[in-house]
Amino acid sequence: MTDQTRDPAAATDLLPVLLRIAAALERSAPPAIPAPDFAAADAFVWQPDGRLQPVPRVNRVEMGLLRGIDRMRDILFDNTARFARGLPANNALLWGARGMGKSSLVKAVHAEINARGPERPLKLVEIHREDIEGLPALMGWLRPDPHRFVVFCDDLSFDAEDTSYKSLKAALDGGIEGRPDNVLFYATSNRRHLLARDMMENERSTAINPGEAVEEKVSLSDRFGLWLGFHKCSQDEYLAMIDAYVAHHGLTVEPERLRAEALEWSTTRGARSGRTAFQYIQDLAGRLGQRLD
Repeated sequence: MTDQTRDPAAATDLLPVLLRIAAALERSAPPAIPAPDFAAADAFVWQPDGRLQPVPRVNRVEMGLLRGIDRMRDILFDNTARFARGLPANNALLWGARGMGKSSLVKAVHAEINARGPERPLKLVEIHREDIEGLPALMGWLRPDPHRFVVFCDDLSFDAEDTSYKSLKAALDGGIEGRPDNVLFYATSNRRHLLARDMMENERSTAINPGEAVEEKVSLSDRFGLWLGFHKCSQDEYLAMIDAYVAHHGLTVEPERLRAEALEWSTTRGARSGRTAFQYIQDLAGRLGQRLD
């Protein structure tokens, strides 16, 4: 022990320095993440920093306006309703043609289930594709809560050199704990197997056991008990979507003009879909000087 440390006056002089060092260390350390308040909303978005951001108002379409996907709508609704009642249900992969209402259906089903008044509101948690590796942390927040959760990832797919799909596989079925009983996972994708075809072909051509390499990646889709395929709609289904939107929003337009414009709109965009129909309705309402609800 030196003479300086034995001197009480010297120790007193060091105290402010030590306090400043301690304060600086506290500022540099990340603050503790508070536990989420699931009573704040019925929908949340998982943030990269590990927080759940409440969503006061979900951007959604009423389920009655989703046309041309009746069978997929009924299957997903029944699966979600069983889950909300505490019964067994399957993870669901909604795949297929773009703009046909895959993500809209997930949000519409969630709203419809809650509108029918379950004992506890069903919670919808959206996780972005780039944050999939945070799924284990998210499950840690959800597992002990008494609510039931649908974790939703829109436009899910994986490219070459992307290994984050392994985190998703473990969260869905794998690991010691497995998927929590109060969590269901819904995903939408344009791809049925979530991985690009050339990615799987490259694995087959370079692997020592090509079949095993491809099976390991395709097995991700097998974690979803429900595969719901969405296909391009017919002209009649497209026009039915237009008519439903017009009636719902109270737009005033002559039927012949409506049909001609709607068909021209889809032709110029090279697609008939629910998204194309709503884009036309937005254009029509703007030209009519009417607001959409």
